[in-house]
Amino acid sequence: MDRSEIIYLISTRQKQDDLGQWLTEEAVRPVFCDVRSVSYSEWFEAGRNGMKPELSFVIYQYDYDGEKIVEYQGKRYGIYRTYVGTNDRLELYAESKGGVKSGK
Repeated sequence: MDRSEIIYLISTRQKQDDLGQWLTEEAVRPVFCDVRSVSYSEWFEAGRNGMKPELSFVIYQYDYDGEKIVEYQGKRYGIYRTYVGTNDRLELYAESKGGVKSGK
């Protein structure tokens, strides 16, 4: 695994302000990864389930904390599946998704 690319893992949480309104706060963390295209079988199966898979990001397991959004090259993706590989590696499968707001 070459881990020469950087992605940003984004977690969200709800917080109530002084007026009682609920606001969404984001925590963004940079992580080194290996970027891959999804396989044809992954693309086909996910597509059958209404998803639009685009990329796979391979990171080390200890770098992941359950985030559901990843940003890569200024575009945000939803993480729809993870897969534990060998040697402490974790594959994050990401899809284009309406409602995942771009950070830029």
